[in-house]
Amino acid sequence: MEVRTRFAPSPTGYMHLGNLRTALYTYLWARRNNGKFILRIEDTDQVREVAGAVDVIYNSLRTAGLEHDEGPDVGGDYGPYVQSERKAMYLPYAKQLVEKGCAYYCFCTPERLEEARQEAEKNGGTFKYDKHCLHLSKEEVQAKLDAGEPYVIRQNVPTTGKASFDDVIYGHIEVDCDTLDDQVLIKADGLPTYNFANVIDDHTMGITHVMRGNEYLSSAPKYNLLYEAFGWEPPKYVHLTPVMCRDFQRDENGGYVLDENGEKIGITRKMSKRKGDPSFEDLLSQGYLVDAVINYMVLLGWSPRGEEEFFSLDELKKIFDLEGLSKSPSIFDMQKMNWFNAEYIRRLSDEEFYEKALPWIAQAVDPAKFDTRRIAALLKDRTEYFADIPPKIGFLARMPEYDIALYTHKKMKTDSAVSLEILTAVRPFLAGIADWTEQELHDRVMEWIPSTGMKNGTVLWPLRIAVSGLANTPGGAFEILYLLGKEESLRRIDEAIAKLQA
Repeated sequence: MEVRTRFAPSPTGYMHLGNLRTALYTYLWARRNNGKFILRIEDTDQVREVAGAVDVIYNSLRTAGLEHDEGPDVGGDYGPYVQSERKAMYLPYAKQLVEKGCAYYCFCTPERLEEARQEAEKNGGTFKYDKHCLHLSKEEVQAKLDAGEPYVIRQNVPTTGKASFDDVIYGHIEVDCDTLDDQVLIKADGLPTYNFANVIDDHTMGITHVMRGNEYLSSAPKYNLLYEAFGWEPPKYVHLTPVMCRDFQRDENGGYVLDENGEKIGITRKMSKRKGDPSFEDLLSQGYLVDAVINYMVLLGWSPRGEEEFFSLDELKKIFDLEGLSKSPSIFDMQKMNWFNAEYIRRLSDEEFYEKALPWIAQAVDPAKFDTRRIAALLKDRTEYFADIPPKIGFLARMPEYDIALYTHKKMKTDSAVSLEILTAVRPFLAGIADWTEQELHDRVMEWIPSTGMKNGTVLWPLRIAVSGLANTPGGAFEILYLLGKEESLRRIDEAIAKLQA
């Protein structure tokens, strides 16, 4: 049997990281088994559809390297691959169920349903449709249809017995049928509900494995009742745990609130764009590497055999298995994401890093005025993601406002007075250096320092503050002096001297 998996997103906007992980697992399982990976667009909820969202899905999958074998844009033998284009096929299947007594026409008005819902709430219960229209005779149903009365088609869930299914992660699950609602299969507008369309589509497309979020666990028993009603074999279900994140409490000063064990206090919740959590597109726009994002996401809910953490997509195609999937929710940790990305950046060749970093360097400095290759070399081991580059080097283009207290450094044994003395002495010495190269600056200044009677750090710390205005910079004093050039370096030192004298 050929393994056929599907990724079936709704076109409602960006690619949520949880959706990306589902697509990734679905793709990898198909590739591991030399099967087919199908893209299906589920647009039955057209109220929530966002213009251009389908293109976002295409671009995200293409960027992630998840090439689908069948789909709206590539075709295939099981199309159409957009649910709204399959509209005509769903009603006949629903009518089959009506003929079998497994579904029925419902003509209840929204007002009647709302009254029943309010009554259930008033009695402290959960609303469940009361099968009011199930008892209509065939003649009554036909008369209402002939009169053009609006209707939906509902599933006729048995009132006794159990509905069950088997899941790869959660095992055998069964529920009492009398707890299940008679869900709508065909809506008043003629479109199928998600719960009905995905069953019909999965069967008619030959899907063998369904991977989706575990929020659908409660619906799966009703899906299996539909499969049984049609006499179809259900696919293998793999309900994935959600991708979560943590919000930590902060005090009035912005610091973390800790418990008695010194651990940060916070709440765990599902990732949400509305809460400011990043989407796949957000991460890419911030300069995260695709391979790093894919590698990190695959580990959120799946454990490989062994201790290795770093895998290419090709390697994952060979080793991904269902046994490694977790029953516990996974926490998306931005610090861990940054660590992964930094590791991937360090694995780039110097030329690869330079090509990727240059557009970000150019956001902060004029490439015509600075040695961008030297800047890139200084940044490579200090970059977690590329959007972090402009703020790290912005001081090269414009001297920032800084606190004079930066000159005071206990370990370097400097303060404002010592710094003024050093800068006043080193300024004319630097002015006399004709060959303004990094190596020449290093060698000449290091030869000069002993004449001051001070240690290297005592001299170099105020010099770095004077030309950068920052305590932390990519590169030290000599690298910064070289990148700024002689004229700008001396100008900044003059300004620092004036500031310290004021």
